[in-house]
Amino acid sequence: MNLNTLLEHLDQVDELTFVLPNGTHVPPHFHLTEVGLVSKKFVDCGGTIRDENVISFQLWSADDYDHRLAPCRAYGIIERAQEALGFGNLEIEVEYQSDTIGKYGIEFANGRFLLTAKQTDCLAPDKCGITQARPVSLSVAESSGSGCSPDSGCC
Repeated sequence: MNLNTLLEHLDQVDELTFVLPNGTHVPPHFHLTEVGLVSKKFVDCGGTIRDENVISFQLWSADDYDHRLAPCRAYGIIERAQEALGFGNLEIEVEYQSDTIGKYGIEFANGRFLLTAKQTDCLAPDKCGITQARPVSLSVAESSGSGCSPDSGCC
């Protein structure tokens, strides 16, 4: 979801509800502790230099159980960050603490913001010789027969 779409949805709700991919809710007393512009410049496995820019929201829950962030207050926080940082209508990424800091995509349905799982992927499958989807998780023993070698251009 991009920023403009999120702001439109903020205008449609009376309370903020965030739902994690497993169906549990972010506690209603969460704080929006950061709104930031995250820029990442990197080289993918095929040697292409890439730039990625996203707006990052960080949600955090404390022990102040009576705290509630109203949609209009969240809107104001976002507007201040946009003025200060000068970001445009970029995609949004949400950070939330689970076993570690999780990064999620975001969608909107039935008056709730749904945090969606993000996945890693090869950005240069043609240069790595990847022709089909690979299993998400391989052990070292399983991956040893993958055909990837230092001379293949992908490792």
